[in-house]
Amino acid sequence: MYNNNFNNDGERRPRPRFHRDGEQVSRPRFQRDGEQRPHFRTDGEQRPHFRTDGEQRPHFRTDGEQRRSFNGKRPQRNHGVYSERKQQTYRQQHEDPTKPVRLNKYLANAGICSRREADDFIQAGVITVNGQVVDSLGTKVLPTDEIRFHDQPVRRERKVYILLNKPKNTVTTTDDPQERHTVIDIVRSACSERIYPVGRLDRNTTGVLLLTNDGDLAAKLTHPKFHKKKIYAVTLDRELDEVDEAIVRTGVVLDDERIVPDALEFPKGDRKHIGLEIHSGQNRVVRRIFEKVGYKVVNLDRVSFAGLTKKNVGRGKWRFLTPKEVAFLQMGNFD
Repeated sequence: MYNNNFNNDGERRPRPRFHRDGEQVSRPRFQRDGEQRPHFRTDGEQRPHFRTDGEQRPHFRTDGEQRRSFNGKRPQRNHGVYSERKQQTYRQQHEDPTKPVRLNKYLANAGICSRREADDFIQAGVITVNGQVVDSLGTKVLPTDEIRFHDQPVRRERKVYILLNKPKNTVTTTDDPQERHTVIDIVRSACSERIYPVGRLDRNTTGVLLLTNDGDLAAKLTHPKFHKKKIYAVTLDRELDEVDEAIVRTGVVLDDERIVPDALEFPKGDRKHIGLEIHSGQNRVVRRIFEKVGYKVVNLDRVSFAGLTKKNVGRGKWRFLTPKEVAFLQMGNFD
């Protein structure tokens, strides 16, 4: 240890440095040119720890970036730095090359067309498999087969999953003969793959809408047996009285099916604004429920669908699903 601050020549001794565990640092600190870095300036004055403007002097790494202090705590490291594109789009992995699939499904998954349109193309004789024209419906192919559409090779597309906060005056379709604004127009710049909406929302219904080119997942999310939870914020033209509330809670018959809500609440404290949780996938089901008891829905917003919400997604905006969200959907964790 040092007994005083100066040696026999009257020069100030270098200050010892210690590790955080209390052990003294044995190796000296060096400059970039290899010379030991002095603790004092060349004019003999002590090097300040602060700049002349009073701000603390920053430390820099050799790459020029400012070195941050973490108060003894290790910073969290990002072990997987990928582009957003790679994080939010997915390829078919671990595909069984011996498992045959229907040709129309293969074409639909490749983004060529829908399954119904694929059947028309097959019957028209414009599809070849391994050099042979196939014109019979129900034909199955292997992932390793060479499939061509109008003599152009067909390649499987990467999987894309997009959550849109649908605005009003927007049609939930891929193409509208009346040339109205569609949801596809909003997400057209998101990807080059052919995506389509999962289910439908009315033109003036807003909120969560999923778009994808994953046919298998879309089939799960639209089939009634999987019981997807949907939560709506409903605004009526007048307050819902207690008698009609009891009718809605016990169930309303629509198309020979009794529709019973899973939950009905009044989140804003009045009886005009209603939070409704429901699993039914009938067309315009929420509007028809309240029309059945004599009310008109003036505003309808889907705030949750199969566990997906529009949090941090503005009206008319969209985002890619996270890998975790996709995994939950694929596993059937819809709530």
